[in-house]
Amino acid sequence: MPTLSMNEVTTYRWPLERDVRRYAEAGYEGIGAWRQKLSDYGEEAAVDLIAESGLRVTNLLWAGGFTGSDGRTPDESVQDAIHAIRLAGALGAGCLVIYPGGRNNHIYRHAERLLRGALDRLLDFAVDAEVPLAIEPMHAACGANWTFLTDLPSTLALIQSYDTPYLKLVFDTYHFAHDQSALANLAELAPHIGVVHLGDRAESHGEEQDRRPLGEGRLRLAKVIRLLLSAGYVGDFDVELIGRAIEPTEYDEVLASSRRYFEGALSQVEQRRGSP
Repeated sequence: MPTLSMNEVTTYRWPLERDVRRYAEAGYEGIGAWRQKLSDYGEEAAVDLIAESGLRVTNLLWAGGFTGSDGRTPDESVQDAIHAIRLAGALGAGCLVIYPGGRNNHIYRHAERLLRGALDRLLDFAVDAEVPLAIEPMHAACGANWTFLTDLPSTLALIQSYDTPYLKLVFDTYHFAHDQSALANLAELAPHIGVVHLGDRAESHGEEQDRRPLGEGRLRLAKVIRLLLSAGYVGDFDVELIGRAIEPTEYDEVLASSRRYFEGALSQVEQRRGSP
């Protein structure tokens, strides 16, 4: 049975210790850890806290910015990513999410060269830490400050060119669950997915990524979950919700409703498997 985790960006206003306690109380097996909260708590203490909770870290957010779009030099971003890889290793994380960085006035080929240069330096560290790097592409309307990779085929091609289990991709339903060509190609994508981020959407894609709780938007998320499993995906699902609809006073209900929705989708998978 796949692991469902809650990402700490969803409960943005809660501190780490509250995240850990409430996620476990709500029946979650995993946590999508966010480096900002780990840093605020103290990284060594955070590693111990999460380990003691019994929650498994499905993914760690994030490292990247290799194109200089966040104001750092490529070398500064690589050094930060090395630290993140080591932290992910200490956490036993399923993967470290990578946001390559926006175009930053570069032509696409140069942005790709900067990313490849970073990956060439980082993959040995990932292998040593036994933590795959998972590159997240985004819809073009959302990714200007985060990534120049705005479609799944080009991201997949880049990953396949390295031919290593330590380089994967993030499939985020907010960005791509509407894309019929992507859904039709899940059998090829599935072996390369490091984690699935779950988020619904009621409006068009936007820079603010105004996400909706699972099942409250217009995406057919239960069907997408079923398709991923049918395509052979055996990894983790991580609920990542941000936006106006996610109010701090309703975090506990978001935890409960997300788990109910996911379990409902899984029950439909089991029913279909049991049908003659």
